[in-house]
Amino acid sequence: MSETLLADRIEIADLFTRFATFLDERRFEDAPTIYTDDVTVHSPRAGDIRGIDKVVGFARQSYVEGVHTQHITTDLLVDVDGDQATASANSLVYYHRDGEPPHVASGLRLAATVARTPAGWRLSEVAISLAWTRED
Repeated sequence: MSETLLADRIEIADLFTRFATFLDERRFEDAPTIYTDDVTVHSPRAGDIRGIDKVVGFARQSYVEGVHTQHITTDLLVDVDGDQATASANSLVYYHRDGEPPHVASGLRLAATVARTPAGWRLSEVAISLAWTRED
C-alpha cells in the first residue's frame, strides 16, 4: 500500500470520527470539515436531505433537550479510487441522560461516498440504514 493511499485511508477514518463528534457534541460549526456543500444524506428519519445547510438544520432540530448521544463507529471499510472513495461502517448509537444508562440504543449501517476537496476528504453522500433499535 502506497504512503498516499495509506494517508488517504487514515484521513477518511478520521472523517468518520469527526462525523460522530459532530453529532454527539453538537459541533454544527464543524460541518464544513465533514461535508461537501452539496452533500446528500439518506436517512430513515428524514428521508433525503440535500445541501450542507439542510443537513445541519436537520441535525440541530433532531436533538431533544437533556438527551445526549454517543456514536460508536466500527468495521470501517474504505476503497479509494483517485479523488473519490467509498466507505462503509457500522454505528452503534446510544441515547442517554446525564448520569443515567442509555434508554435507547440503535445499530446503524453507514454507506458513504467521499470526495477529495482542496480542504481534504469530505462526505458527499451518506446513506444511513437502521438495522435495529432497543428501547428500555
